[in-house]
Amino acid sequence: MSVDHDDVLTRQNAGPLPGRTLGHIGLGAMGRPIAVNFAVSGQPMIARDADPAVQQKFLDEHPGVAGAGEHSDFGECDVVVLVLPTSDIVDDVVLSDGGLLAQLRPGSTIVDMGSSIPTRTQSLAEIAAEKGVSVVDAPVSGGVAKAAQAALAVMVGGDTAVVDSVRPLLEATGREIIHVGPVGSGHAAKALNNLLAANNVLVAAEALLVGRKFGIDPATLLSVLNASSGRNQATETKFEKFVLSRTFDSGFAAQLMRKDIGIALDLARDQQVSTVLGDAVGHLWNAAVAELEPGADQTEVVRYLEQINHVSLEVADDA
Repeated sequence: MSVDHDDVLTRQNAGPLPGRTLGHIGLGAMGRPIAVNFAVSGQPMIARDADPAVQQKFLDEHPGVAGAGEHSDFGECDVVVLVLPTSDIVDDVVLSDGGLLAQLRPGSTIVDMGSSIPTRTQSLAEIAAEKGVSVVDAPVSGGVAKAAQAALAVMVGGDTAVVDSVRPLLEATGREIIHVGPVGSGHAAKALNNLLAANNVLVAAEALLVGRKFGIDPATLLSVLNASSGRNQATETKFEKFVLSRTFDSGFAAQLMRKDIGIALDLARDQQVSTVLGDAVGHLWNAAVAELEPGADQTEVVRYLEQINHVSLEVADDA
């Protein structure tokens, strides 16, 4: 489906960025709910996904959004949001021959809301600046559930004036918008946050497994942890909802978490900071992903720990 620019332009006074048109690329697990938040805000919008079926489904559900068939369809956009899985894909979309950067006008802004490599985001910003295009990195935390509630935490890197210009858009999908620092800082903060989040999952699993072997019911021990100083986001949300329930469907893939852990540890090495615990997290997470099925949820690393320790956290059904 190609863009009807006339239709988009007639709606330009609506939404959090009045007078401007938004482009959105990437309608995957996180990209779709973020795009929904933009669409329901009334923002004039052009959307694209690499999967035509995914794109068409989104357009059918949001008839006010125009569809893009190629990068040139974004030429009249003032802001383009990317929610893409890797820096390689971001660079391909933006920097390839005929890519996004070749289409955008000076004064426009690219907002990368995926989890990219901070140094590559800085390099992208330098290249874009030569053409008068600004780059803001604005990765998110909170998962699919928070995205659906427009309650994400958004960590932002970029020039203050540019960040302020897109802040109303970010507020349409985020509850907390935190300007971390210059471009690349948002992606660095996201990777470091996920390193800590991954550690929380692993250490909570180990504690529960030890308790189970000793004879303590996992649900009971989880209650103890959440009432005590050991509580963290993993114990408070992930374990009851996705591990003890055995659904293992938090909405974030284990391999994507592995990518973010790697970004954080590479950043630590670049900054010459020793990460003994972080390295252990990376080693264990890599081992788990190697054994899990492709696309396995992040919480399924607990299955791996159960297997190597020959104990399960499955709660017996007393009914």
